[in-house]
Amino acid sequence: MVRIMFGAGSPAQSPVDDMTELRPTVEPDSTLAAVGPSPFLSRPGAVAGADVDAAVAAHYGNPLREQRLLLEGLAAVDLSHRGVVTIAGPERLSWLHSITTQMLTGLAPRTSAETLVLSPKGHIEHDLHLVDDGLSTWVTVEPGTAAALVAWLNSMRFMLRVEVRDVSADYAVIGEPVRSETTAVEPLAWSDPWPLLVGDTAAYSAVVDPAEHPGSERPWRELIVARGQLEAAMGDRPLAGMWAAEALRVAAWRPRLGFETDQRTIPHEVDWLRTAVHLHKGCYRGQETVARVHNLGRPPRRLVFLHLDGSGHTLPGRGVEVEAGGRVVGRLTSVARHHELGPIALAVIKRNTPLDAVCTAAGLSASQEEIVKG
Repeated sequence: MVRIMFGAGSPAQSPVDDMTELRPTVEPDSTLAAVGPSPFLSRPGAVAGADVDAAVAAHYGNPLREQRLLLEGLAAVDLSHRGVVTIAGPERLSWLHSITTQMLTGLAPRTSAETLVLSPKGHIEHDLHLVDDGLSTWVTVEPGTAAALVAWLNSMRFMLRVEVRDVSADYAVIGEPVRSETTAVEPLAWSDPWPLLVGDTAAYSAVVDPAEHPGSERPWRELIVARGQLEAAMGDRPLAGMWAAEALRVAAWRPRLGFETDQRTIPHEVDWLRTAVHLHKGCYRGQETVARVHNLGRPPRRLVFLHLDGSGHTLPGRGVEVEAGGRVVGRLTSVARHHELGPIALAVIKRNTPLDAVCTAAGLSASQEEIVKG
């Protein structure tokens, strides 16, 4: 784990730097734009989110209490802005297996998996939260990425018997603090495997054992429901907003596409081999980079955890530079306020940054502890 302690002050946003900036890898989604904002934004106290999370609530008046309700297993999170994609046809799983990073052949119905789409150079392009119902494979993806994913999947179909559809206009997602697969009498859901070591893979974290990993304290699954039944599926459970969900994600060291990733990110840098990459399956796009870095080298950057000083009233924004020795070594990728830890963040920095280096962010001093090993 890397923690960076920040001094008091109000950091300013840094200028763009093409060499180090973690640019978002998501764009506005026309399907969700047509659907409109979530119905839960009309609930008392609801405050809309920002950027890719603008269509759902950041909080409902008390984000710290909402975190505690999630930890107690009582609340649920409106994720209706996530994209939903289906893949039908008898060859769907073997096809997905051949073009993504995870072992998917023989995946049993109602068994969850996570798999990545990589570029030819091994950079992360899509993160697929995947579960099969026996007839179709259901995938939930980051807001704004469904259309691009569907276009790419269709370009890879060739003569195979598969049918890919963006069903985001018809289906929505609810986040639940639950670590289990759904039964036949429940709506289908994707259960997050983080921080387990799934299949033949490797951990790049300083904490290898899932039982000792902070992610073990964050059970999570994504329930897929008909959009017209969204409010009924939520029922009378307390609502928690994205601020609460993101704080628990950051504390769990869980990477998120478009936040901890940019156009150059490879899975090793953010410990994503752990749940989403099988090291000895058949060939797929980007596999050469995955194998070369795993067998011969170390990733050029590494994910770190940051504990921010809470004496100020504001938090630094995503994208603020982290400096060491007078040079930029990385940027903040996710920032949150945790109900116990206080202000926390994730950042991606250059691998060769010394662990004992005196760091600064927006002019504030910082100290390190590692997540991904240097």
